[in-house]
Amino acid sequence: MSDHSTNSEIAAPSAEDVVLTADNLVVEFRSGHRTVHAVSGVSFAVRRGETLGLVGESGCGKSTTGRALVQVQAPTSGRVVYQGQDLGQLSRRKLRQVRTKIQMIFQDPISSLNPRRRVRDIVAEPLTIWRRGTKKERAAQVREMLEAVGIDPDAAGDRRPQEFSGGQCQRISIARALMADPDLLICDEPVSALDVSVQAQILNLLADLKEKFGLTMVFIAHDLAVVKNVSDRVAVMYLGKLVEVAGSDDLYRAAAHPYTEALLASIPEPDPDHATDHKALSGELPSPLNPPSGCRFRTRCPYAQALCAEQEPPLRDIAPGHQVACHFPLVGGSVGDSAAATPLEASGVRPSPDPVPVEIDV
Repeated sequence: MSDHSTNSEIAAPSAEDVVLTADNLVVEFRSGHRTVHAVSGVSFAVRRGETLGLVGESGCGKSTTGRALVQVQAPTSGRVVYQGQDLGQLSRRKLRQVRTKIQMIFQDPISSLNPRRRVRDIVAEPLTIWRRGTKKERAAQVREMLEAVGIDPDAAGDRRPQEFSGGQCQRISIARALMADPDLLICDEPVSALDVSVQAQILNLLADLKEKFGLTMVFIAHDLAVVKNVSDRVAVMYLGKLVEVAGSDDLYRAAAHPYTEALLASIPEPDPDHATDHKALSGELPSPLNPPSGCRFRTRCPYAQALCAEQEPPLRDIAPGHQVACHFPLVGGSVGDSAAATPLEASGVRPSPDPVPVEIDV
């Protein structure tokens, strides 16, 4: 199977419920004479009013996916469709107009703000660019938005970003994004650069703003615990591929992919009586310059078998709203049982007769 085949065919909701879709999205970079396979055939739909979490280790391609959704990074192939419009086919002017409805918040809030500009001018920028309202009306909207994100407009309006903490700068970034009146907010690791105490404040703020402004969100993070608390559905990404998609509660209760199991094992459990038997992740993430054949996770998977090197597993339904890309998904804590093997056998591909965990040298 080609590296660019879609491994993420998710059962699509009705068209009116979908804000944005990624269709077989591929993003590659040149590195000398070699190719970096950052995103390889990723597809998903973002449903109106939901928060879709996109989670995975650093280097898995999740931030590149986020940038491709807003066309900051042009996809090598595939499509991003917003409200029926293929963003890759739009003129530059039309794309600029559409981008007002798809805003992005970045990981480093301080570097994302112009250090030479005052806060009130930074937040007013979307209104100024599109010449919305009079100067007095813009000033009133800036005041209202700063108050909405917990920044005192009188104390902060004439100051510059470097005079604020990271958490305050992230609030300012959020205010600027919301001034464009977006439908969809893409949050790329919005709290990973902040202190733990500040992280909770920003997460609570985003939840409040989502409800207040009727937003749809894509929340990108490497911390599965953070993603669980803010997301309705979670898409797990590994080395440029989606490996599992499920409702947040379902994913935590019955993870089906060994990589998801390993991410869950990395979450600290304060109560030893509730400790899980999830297998922790070992080994290093393979290079996107030369991803493994077949299943890209097989070099780190304790359950890998010969089939995993030979064929790439497609993302397939194992329960309503739950998809996994694994030849031997975890079912009820076991590997490769009859329930998991049936779809493979029905397709003519038969696993080993006695699939058991094996050790893999990395």
